[in-house]
Amino acid sequence: MSIAPYLKEIGRGHAGARALDVAQSTDLMRQVLDGTATDLEVGGFALAMRIKGETCDELVGFSRALEPHLACVPSDKPVLVIPSYNGARRLPNLTPLLAMAMARRGARVLVHGPRRDPTRVTSAEVFAALGLPACDGAAAVHAAWRRGEPAHVPTDVLSPALQHLLDVRWVVGLRNSGHTMAKLIAPVAGAPVLRLASHTHPEFGRLMGEFAQATGASMMLLRGTEGEPVADPRRCPRMDLWLNGRLDDAMGCPPQDGPLVELPALPREITAASTAAYTQAVIAGTQSLPAPIERQAGLLAQALAQLQSAHAG
Repeated sequence: MSIAPYLKEIGRGHAGARALDVAQSTDLMRQVLDGTATDLEVGGFALAMRIKGETCDELVGFSRALEPHLACVPSDKPVLVIPSYNGARRLPNLTPLLAMAMARRGARVLVHGPRRDPTRVTSAEVFAALGLPACDGAAAVHAAWRRGEPAHVPTDVLSPALQHLLDVRWVVGLRNSGHTMAKLIAPVAGAPVLRLASHTHPEFGRLMGEFAQATGASMMLLRGTEGEPVADPRRCPRMDLWLNGRLDDAMGCPPQDGPLVELPALPREITAASTAAYTQAVIAGTQSLPAPIERQAGLLAQALAQLQSAHAG
């Protein structure tokens, strides 16, 4: 078996490439994740999809193929799942701060992403600086939840096959569809999942909305801070909430307009140590949680409460 027939369809360039349907996409990604596709084929797939861009049907198919390769964590309560795959370049990575703020509100929070990135400061590094070790399985996740802490699970623990696809980036020099898939996974069994999904381009945001509608997903969608799914601490972005595949206009918020009146007191450095110290200060109450992140946390708490009510009923 080979993915060559699919490469002929998707590899015709931006203008000539043809989209795959759900069944074709599922079969293609199954071969990539199972390891039956050759390294050369996987590289060709990564570059072809990078040029063409994914459709909603392709993302649905890719996600279906990934499901058997996910180590899901059982839960009897809704879980907030936060994908953290971009890290910090110029601004501090405040995804761990959002995760800790939500955990302090009583939410079960699962953050997943790479252990390290030579070009960014990852959430894993910030969590380590906070003294919160990575979870190596479901037992460690539940132990973190019992302590009232967010659980951080490295991608290589959740899905070695997905991590292998993500690592193709370091060979070809570009991100691939695996990075999009990683932001959409719901590694939880037995309870509803509320996913965070960030975008940097409006067309990608629309695609994520189509995916939520097509799959009946519950998701907060926002323009990310350097790609991280946390509200920009300086100016509140637009945030849309999808509950069970339906956009809930009452649960979102518009973008903040007008000039900035006041800037939050952010750490001067973006290192893991500096970000962790700032995060600890906010959680301890000696510094204020930036208003946009407070707003995001409030909306997420409302959505989780609705999911819990429906789940309990």
